[in-house]
Amino acid sequence: MANPSLLVLPGDGIGPEVMAEVGKIIGWFGTRRGIVFDVDEDLVGGCAYDAHGTPLTDATMAKAQAVDAVLLGAVGGPKYDALDFSVKPERGLLRLRKEMDLFSNLRPAQCFDALADFSSLKREVVAGLDIMIVRELTSGVYFGEPRGIFPDNEGGRVGVNTQRYTTAEIRRVARSAFELARRRRNRVCSMEKANVMESGILWREEVQWVHDNEYPDVELSHMYADAGAMQLVRWPKQFDVIVTDNLFGDLLSDCAAMLTGSLGMLPSASLGAPAANGRPKALYEPVHGSAPDIAGQGKANPIACILSFAMALRYSFDMGAEADRVERAVEAVLADGARTPDLMGPEGGTPLSTAEMGDRIVRALDASL
Repeated sequence: MANPSLLVLPGDGIGPEVMAEVGKIIGWFGTRRGIVFDVDEDLVGGCAYDAHGTPLTDATMAKAQAVDAVLLGAVGGPKYDALDFSVKPERGLLRLRKEMDLFSNLRPAQCFDALADFSSLKREVVAGLDIMIVRELTSGVYFGEPRGIFPDNEGGRVGVNTQRYTTAEIRRVARSAFELARRRRNRVCSMEKANVMESGILWREEVQWVHDNEYPDVELSHMYADAGAMQLVRWPKQFDVIVTDNLFGDLLSDCAAMLTGSLGMLPSASLGAPAANGRPKALYEPVHGSAPDIAGQGKANPIACILSFAMALRYSFDMGAEADRVERAVEAVLADGARTPDLMGPEGGTPLSTAEMGDRIVRALDASL
């Protein structure tokens, strides 16, 4: 059988630094576990604009469509702020999501015991936290038409964005959430604003239909998204899988991210429909941005990118045991006190560099054999 294939897009800012540490993990699997990945590397974001005048070339897009999974670092930076909207670095990422039809965005929020005190919430609220937010990613208000800024009849302007969902779009992301729940603790909470938005009414009705007709074994509850935000900071461990639309998912997942103490710890997956080989179209990326203020200084935390690769092992390559191995290695390193600058507490100490953290995780993987 052919080796599993990866397209690596390090991108901008700290992207290349954290991706280099993922490269160590990929190499470890080849030399120590006999699991070899066919890896290609290309440009996305600002670096692609610098080289080609576009944040994503057609050739790179074609590669992304052909591989088993895409692993992306980060895009953007102040250098590109003055560019036209159509060629900003972020448009490259949006094109990948749209053309690969990556409709299901998985954002785990897991609090490692060693970092429970880094959250702004009390330890007992976040210790042992393990929830998954499933965000619909290719429709809703970010893509709906009409959209734009137009003159009004009073000499001013009006900004228009359209919240739009279809039955098919809601049902497919609901199925994604229910399937995930079956592999976890078998509970789904669907969040919308059915009290004030027709799209929210449709969302609730369609999620309920999928549950009743296809997943009656999974516990389903509904919650207004604003109440959900409040509950996430009141008692987040009440949730298992949360499924919600594009806009609310954007907000709620960032809220959940900070429960864990650092954006440098959080991976994500964006999944689409299965390809001919049965594997879903997939893009994996850390939640953190390009962090241009620390780029090139060896201060970036590579764990989120490494955990994104672990998600690829789990969801694209059906290597759940190997994903667990990577996650346990990260947990062991943190429990041993290893910290990058973003994880330094008031007790002080000497932080590890990006490369040193990657090396520690490789040694922990060695110890797992």
